[in-house]
Amino acid sequence: MMKIRRHFTGLVTGLTLALMLPALSGCTTNPATGGQMLSFMSPEEEARLGAQEHPKLVAAFGGEVLDPALVKYVTDVGQRLVAKSEMPNLNFTFTIINSDIVNAFALPGGYIHVSRGLLALANSEAELAGVLAHEIGHVTARHSAQRHSQSVLAGIGINVIGVLTGVPDAANLAGSVAELYLKSYSRDHEFQADTLGVRYLRLAGYDSRAVAGFLSSLRAHSQMEAKLQGLPAGSVDQRNLMATHPRTLDRVERAAQAAGGTIPVSPIIGRQRYIDAINGLVYGDSPRHGFVRGREFLHPDLYFRFRVPEGFEMTNTVQRVIAKGPRGAAIVFDGARAAASRKMLDYLVNTWGRGVRLTQRQEITVNGQPAAVGLTQVRTKAGLRDYRLLVIRGNGEQVWRFLFVTPPSEMAAFSRDFRLATYSFHLVSAREAAKWQPQRIRLHRVTAGDTVTSLAARTPFRKFQVERFRVLNGLSAGQALTPGETVKLVTEGS
Repeated sequence: MMKIRRHFTGLVTGLTLALMLPALSGCTTNPATGGQMLSFMSPEEEARLGAQEHPKLVAAFGGEVLDPALVKYVTDVGQRLVAKSEMPNLNFTFTIINSDIVNAFALPGGYIHVSRGLLALANSEAELAGVLAHEIGHVTARHSAQRHSQSVLAGIGINVIGVLTGVPDAANLAGSVAELYLKSYSRDHEFQADTLGVRYLRLAGYDSRAVAGFLSSLRAHSQMEAKLQGLPAGSVDQRNLMATHPRTLDRVERAAQAAGGTIPVSPIIGRQRYIDAINGLVYGDSPRHGFVRGREFLHPDLYFRFRVPEGFEMTNTVQRVIAKGPRGAAIVFDGARAAASRKMLDYLVNTWGRGVRLTQRQEITVNGQPAAVGLTQVRTKAGLRDYRLLVIRGNGEQVWRFLFVTPPSEMAAFSRDFRLATYSFHLVSAREAAKWQPQRIRLHRVTAGDTVTSLAARTPFRKFQVERFRVLNGLSAGQALTPGETVKLVTEGS
């Protein structure tokens, strides 16, 4: 009986969708591939959507890098590729987002975003062009319009499933799966973007083999990040280009074959021109978002500092700082706004801690600043956790918040560590904050006495200096330096 019902449900669902599709028909010719595509979004609507979402995406990833010379350089490379695409007259916009993640994004209407972290990792103009060409391919193939159309169909299918089965949870489950699938481009879309990207690279005169070189650097970078964060080998940051644009070397090579054409006789690589353009680029955390320096967090723009306990590793994001410690302990730090006249205990109980039962709540003072603290227990996906909430008054309406987290019964064991972290928080003067400078990419011409080890020792990295120097410069294991070549170093200060 169950098999019959499932067959009937699938049959009726298919019939319903088939009957509804003519009313929703939006088949059109794909301008880049020449094939038929389903689209319920016009090019004008794509442009409006891109203009609407562009500032949101930029804000979510930390704002823009506004160095005029660097922005012009990236834009010039991008426009050289656009001129060889099927949409040379589309008004493309190229933006460098102020984030150390290694990623690139395309929005409909020609909005291409490349991160500061990706620029630091690339080692030639051809590698940068390979990334930009791939994103341009997503735009010219109108993949965003296709994803939108798929989401419309997925919504129709989900509603039909719920109606026919009479089980609302079935619709909810299907919806979550559909949403997860639609968050990233399909494998077919990625292959199309690779194929189109290689085509644009070759037509613009670039060495398309640089795509494979950058892919190797990206994989090495992901492995290094996993090491630094103590994660299993092969773990990928979900914000990383490897996660949002999953690609393998064999797929890139197949795309190169599918693209047709030939590699230019004297293809452009442009290594020196590229690294000259990124000389002085901020590396890692920016002043706007604060710096992680070992166990300390310094914020030169907002005038404060604090230190996490021994054994805790910090990760800085646009929204918050997360420090993971031993035995499941963690510290989460962020900021909020509260009227300057408001008591911190009132804010803790009635705003931040509203809806939870706070015990041992009290007003305290942290290095001269009014503060309040309270304890609670919360059931999370990982199980029951003890939470210690601490809020400290900053300047004006600014408040700063620490959330100390441990498994049950561990809070007492971490009491001293959390207390030291609490009282390490200091507001500082503008003069002191001005001394905190970001790390930057600086160029060095290799001399006869230089080795990978000797140059890596000049970087400010605390761990894996040699490995990180190799990743930064696209050097394979065991590859030696050549006197006269230029390499990238990371230095601290202006």
